[in-house]
Amino acid sequence: MKLTPRQMAWRAAQDIAEGACVNLGIGFPEMVARFQPPGREAIFHTGNGIPGFGEAPAPGAEDRGLINTGKKAVTIRPGTAFFHRADSFAMMRGGHPDVAIPGACEVAETGDLTNWSTGPKGVPAVRGAMDLVHGAKR
Repeated sequence: MKLTPRQMAWRAAQDIAEGACVNLGIGFPEMVARFQPPGREAIFHTGNGIPGFGEAPAPGAEDRGLINTGKKAVTIRPGTAFFHRADSFAMMRGGHPDVAIPGACEVAETGDLTNWSTGPKGVPAVRGAMDLVHGAKR
């Protein structure tokens, strides 16, 4: 049975351990934080350098300066940090995230990623997913 993006996000959230640092990629991974089980804390990280960001703001309360990698508005929580994107990727390559949920262009049924293209008008590139799958513990 094919899962919807919401179902995949819910399922992924169930496997996140208490206190885990989790990098969320673009697309359905952005929804994972919404489905975190009640009482289970995790530090969600976005590739543009905002570890500890919070949920999406209420409609009309968005701050255009607070966005995740997918350009969606987020909120800040106590403990949220801000740093340069290069430092964010250094953290990823350095093995600091416990879990990475990348936004994959294509995933084979074996779990292999094929993030080699940015589309017909873009320059071919592996993007940040390769840093994530290499550096995250899980």
